[in-house]
Amino acid sequence: MKRAFLAPGLLLIVVAIGGRYTLDRAGLLELAWVDLRVIGLAVALVVLALDTVQRDRAVREGEGWLVVAVLFFVFQIASALWAPPAARVGPQVLDLVLLIVLVLAFYQYSVGDPETVVRFTFQLFFVAAIIYALAAIFISGPGEQGRYSAFGGGPNVFARIEVLGVISAIALFMLTGRKLPLLVIPLFLLATVLSGSRGTLVAGGVVGFFALLKLRHRISAGAIAAAGVVAVVAVGAIWALAPPEFTDLFQERFVEQTVQEQYLSGRTDIWMAAVRMFADYPVAGSGLDGFYGLIGVNQAVEYPHNYVLAVAAEGGLAGLGLMTASIVLWTRVVRGGGARPQLTGLAVAAAVFVALSGLFSGDYYDSRLAWMFAGLAAAAALSQPVDHERRSLAVAR
Repeated sequence: MKRAFLAPGLLLIVVAIGGRYTLDRAGLLELAWVDLRVIGLAVALVVLALDTVQRDRAVREGEGWLVVAVLFFVFQIASALWAPPAARVGPQVLDLVLLIVLVLAFYQYSVGDPETVVRFTFQLFFVAAIIYALAAIFISGPGEQGRYSAFGGGPNVFARIEVLGVISAIALFMLTGRKLPLLVIPLFLLATVLSGSRGTLVAGGVVGFFALLKLRHRISAGAIAAAGVVAVVAVGAIWALAPPEFTDLFQERFVEQTVQEQYLSGRTDIWMAAVRMFADYPVAGSGLDGFYGLIGVNQAVEYPHNYVLAVAAEGGLAGLGLMTASIVLWTRVVRGGGARPQLTGLAVAAAVFVALSGLFSGDYYDSRLAWMFAGLAAAAALSQPVDHERRSLAVAR
């Protein structure tokens, strides 16, 4: 079995990280209609086709979760038929079509050689997190709310990339034994705090806690003590060397707003509105982008800021059932790690982190990284290990 080309993965991940990147974000207002996602995916599919030709596809069973996931996405697209008049059906359908293509393409790319793809994916996210952090701190600076982001994206998406950078640094250390990636983690944590994304920090903390809980028997007391010392030193260094904006943002958003005022950016009101909509349309939901078409258009709210509640409100029990079935089938595939426990576990951690972040912010397209990492974890669990050298000798004979 030949190893995977890196080009398809690079294009697919860049498209996924880039989000909805139209040329108006680069200052070319007259070309605002050009969606670089479409161009990037078209090129990526051509390169992926060339890569697929020279590789065997090893997986044939255990892909029911992916079939149900695609059915779930197709149902969401079909729900545009009963969406309210004010719903933004066109852009939402395009998002879901591109989401389907991204998930299927990345899974197809992963199944033939998950070892190479897992390592390359975390390497790329590690580099991307560094670039985004430096761009946010030294180029973009704080936005109107004092929150940091990079390349025209939102603070919450920026924070996800930074926490994925933390996971990637740990993954590279586990896969290569090199400690250098761990030294960059304070930069990622600083950038995450500067984003002001409280939901992302909670999601990252939950994943980190359960990861430590799972690995508690493999970690020595000395390693835990060393990690604690490094953490304390890192926090002290960040607090001492960070710009004044850092302390001001931390004091205002995390201490005053969250702890003292218990302010959640109106999330509870938005979530309750989504729950009431689910009660009004319990079977098939209000239709694609129905939340905006019935509520958000009058209250300047784009979406429910909770992936599960959005599915419930706009897809009803039918949408929730398909989504739940896909998750349950996927859990059965990755439980125990399958053929590659370490690789599977790392990809699962990334997928669960993005999924938990989606409970606080983001729309359907913002879930793309969760589904892509889920595909990567399933590929690592299902694909049988192959001795590349032995396979090459067999082919030569």
